[in-house]
Amino acid sequence: MVTDRLFTDLKNNFFGRNIVGRLILINCVVFVFVELISVFLMLFNVPYNPIAEALSLHAWIPTFLMQPWSIITYMFMHGGLLHILFNMLWLYWFGNLFLNYFSSKHLRGLYILGGLCGGILYIISYNVFPYFELSRISAVMVGASASVLAIVVATAVREPEFPVQFMFIGSVRLKYVALFMVLFDLLFMTSSNAGGHIAHLGGAAAGFWFSMGLARGTDATKWINAVIDFFTNGFKLPKRKPKMKVHYGKHQQQYDYNERKKADEDEINRILEKLKKSGYGSLSEDEKKKLFDASRR
Repeated sequence: MVTDRLFTDLKNNFFGRNIVGRLILINCVVFVFVELISVFLMLFNVPYNPIAEALSLHAWIPTFLMQPWSIITYMFMHGGLLHILFNMLWLYWFGNLFLNYFSSKHLRGLYILGGLCGGILYIISYNVFPYFELSRISAVMVGASASVLAIVVATAVREPEFPVQFMFIGSVRLKYVALFMVLFDLLFMTSSNAGGHIAHLGGAAAGFWFSMGLARGTDATKWINAVIDFFTNGFKLPKRKPKMKVHYGKHQQQYDYNERKKADEDEINRILEKLKKSGYGSLSEDEKKKLFDASRR
């Protein structure tokens, strides 16, 4: 049926193909779930949604300490349809652009890192600056904006001259897009959405930190991905490899051949990953020769 095919295409091309689609799906599911709870409570004249409160990030430190998980959950929460719509559109556009230069794990880790840095800067700012003294107890923040801005800035640092097309404006280099967004947040740090703008700056700092560090060989998202992999693998410890029985003669020759073949494949995969991250110019002459020989097989 047409509807079945449409649903399959939507699932494969928008939600299920890469990490960008999965992050968008998580955000959408959380948004719909929280909104349905709010609608259900409103039917009983209950304007307060305890689920939304528990998942949102509070600036007041005593409240935050009672729900420390909110430093993660807030970045998957949104305050309205337009809020999630614009954040997911930016995540879709710049997330897929990010994947042209970095890996899926990098994007997954940076999404979390950007949200963490944004949330931490938000809490610190509200508890340090006197300007927020009257509002810090009640201040609450939600949204993926800090995570998205981390992705935008990281990509801009990696490919600053990349042209971005905007309706009514035309082509703008990516570095100017990122710079405009950061300056905009700096100018509106004392606006009605001060917490959001401060968190954006934390996310931008995370994106800059990640991209500059990776260029020097340091992956700021490595520890985040290690934690995620640990939990997603179901706390499974690595399986012990069975003792290998060694057979001589013909079997030994086959074994040696397989070992050499696997070593060659691992080396080519390593070179391809380096090529994807840093470009052809970063390869040594020996690596270029190995890549050329492998392409002729």
